[in-house]
Order: sequence, then structure tokens, then C-alpha cells
Amino acid sequence: IPDSGHKYYLQFTTEDYRSGESAGSCLATVLYPKKKSPPVVNIKCVETKDQKKIQEEDNRLYQKLRHQTKPIIANNIPDSYGNIEPALEPVWALAVAGSSYIMWEKSTENLGYSMAQVKSAKQWIRKDDFIEFDFTVLLHEIPTQEIISCHMRLIWLPGHPLNVKYFCDSENQGLEDGSGMESGSATGILHERGENF
Repeated sequence: IPDSGHKYYLQFTTEDYRSGESAGSCLATVLYPKKKSPPVVNIKCVETKDQKKIQEEDNRLYQKLRHQTKPIIANNIPDSYGNIEPALEPVWALAVAGSSYIMWEKSTENLGYSMAQVKSAKQWIRKDDFIEFDFTVLLHEIPTQEIISCHMRLIWLPGHPLNVKYFCDSENQGLEDGSGMESGSATGILHERGENF
């Protein structure tokens, strides 16, 4: 599109992050603007996974995290052998969901990201029903092969959009809000720096 950028038309299938089962198929248009900004996406999906089942999985994950008597503090998920302790799988799932907002906003037409590791995670015990974590996540930048460290504060309640604020060490700018506008699911899919949030 002249003066705007390149527009792509995509058809793809999705799968549950944990089980690998089919979650649906999607049609999307993606416009990468010429100016440095996140892509403009229009997407329509037909979900094959039952919404009630997704809500039940979200609620199980939520209950595991919500009823901690002591806050979860963890490092190196997965460990250097690629293993994730079963007790830390909910923390990993939440970090994957939150980091997807960072990867979305930082990606360009020629640069993409995947999450390599949760370097650190710290849960904050709240008086309300929300779950809150500080994460340091390592993102693998493609094609440069660089590892980017990002600090992320995530707040979640099932049925509500994830609230994600972050900054990445490779940037010289303030806190960015990568929060979602729609309800998201945390399933399927420290150096302590809390003073920076």
C-alpha cells in the first residue's frame, strides 16, 4: 500500500499451547506500517476448542496461583536442561501469555521474537481477587539471534484482559503498556526490579 507499508493476508490454524490439540483456524490481514509502530491486525477465528473448557482450564490455573499462602518466587523456568517443575507450570503459562504482548509490540516486518526463558518471577499477594507477578523474561530475537531481557508486571483475573506493563533493557525509554483489549486466556497457550514499575 503506497505510503502505508506492506499488507499481508494470512490463513492459519492455532493449537493449545500445552496440549498441542487444535484450537481453531483464523483468517487475518496484517499491515506493517512504514513508521515504527506495532502492526495493524484484523483477525477472525473459528474456534474448535470449547469455550467452557477454556474457562475451566483458566479457573484451575487461577486457583493454583490465587491460593498461595506465601508468594511464589522462582528463577530459570525452564532450567538449563529444558525442564519445568510441575508446580511452576502455571507461572510459565502466565509468563508466556504476558510476554506475547511484548513480542507483538516489538515485532516488525523483518524482526520477530520467541520467549526463551523466565529468568525470574515474583508473585505479589493482593487483597483483591487479581493475580499479580513481576517477571524478567528473556526473548530470542529472530533473525539477529540476540537475547533481549524484558521486565514485565502482569495483573490477571479470569474473564478480564491481561494487564501488562513492561520495559526491555535494549530500549532507552519508559514503561510501555502492552495490555490487551479483549479477554485473554492464560492457559493454552529475579532480579527484582519492582521499584521500576
